[in-house]
Amino acid sequence: MSRASGQKLKLLYLAKILAEETDEAHAISTQELIRRLESLGIHSERKSIYDDISCLQQFGYDILQLQSRQGGGYYMAGREFELAELKLLVDAVQSSRFITPKKSRELISKLEGLASRHDAGKLRRQVHVVGRVKSENESVYYGIDALHRAIQDNCQITFRYLEWNEEKRLTPRRQGQLYRVSPWALIWREENYYLLAWDESAGMMKHYRVDKMADVEELAEERKGQEPFRELDLAVYADKTFGMFGGREETVQLSFPEGLVGVVLDRFGREISLRRGGDGMLLARVDVAVSDQFYGWLAGLGSRIQIVGPQRVREEYCGRMREILEGYADISG
Repeated sequence: MSRASGQKLKLLYLAKILAEETDEAHAISTQELIRRLESLGIHSERKSIYDDISCLQQFGYDILQLQSRQGGGYYMAGREFELAELKLLVDAVQSSRFITPKKSRELISKLEGLASRHDAGKLRRQVHVVGRVKSENESVYYGIDALHRAIQDNCQITFRYLEWNEEKRLTPRRQGQLYRVSPWALIWREENYYLLAWDESAGMMKHYRVDKMADVEELAEERKGQEPFRELDLAVYADKTFGMFGGREETVQLSFPEGLVGVVLDRFGREISLRRGGDGMLLARVDVAVSDQFYGWLAGLGSRIQIVGPQRVREEYCGRMREILEGYADISG
């Protein structure tokens, strides 16, 4: 490396060394910076290091000098992301079902690059999520990008929808026939990513698991379903759609003890109607998509929670429970 070219790269190397190797607990001395630059073929002197650090500070790098009897040094104080923020991002990547194990490792490695090498080790120790089922569909990242582009371009899309078979492989539904919809929003719900789209042939909004979508293609035709989407509250839609399984919409009244108020609020949000009933019970009116998933949630809470109305929903739930019991009776017989 020529002397001239080395001097042009000097500031870049200084910024790189400080970003990758220093933090509040790990400052680097001026002499060590000179030594590191010399190893890269860049001659430096103490005064030039002071001037270079000043230039980096003026440009916007948050570089501080640590005074110490042992000599002190410089360190990168401010970064784009704090360590606590990076830990949150690492946890989100690791726990996301739609991100494959391979892509999780790649993304976490890139996040580690945003911290000093000392803090990067702390991020690696964060990654311990046991028993989490991860997606095996590597094309999901390109699909997400295609979906965002189609939404921004106001275009319809086609795709193939996949499902698991008995051989534990994802295979196309409907003999590989293409789905055609108008994409409107992406929803992250219960560890999965969903596309909310208008199905013109069915005349309704539907949602699809993004990690089960393949061969996403943008079409030239403009999207349909603008009015239904505009009238939709996404937060309410996600709260009332259990497990993102659709069903007919009903306003249901539930009765439960005060000890379950947190469970109900976590499920339906704090905007629901809530009042005192008899015998120390609470009554809540919630909008739900009545489905087997909703009934499964109720069954998981046992006898502590009951459907008060409408009567048709109460009777349907009781009927589902009887069907389950009768199925077990047939097996035991």
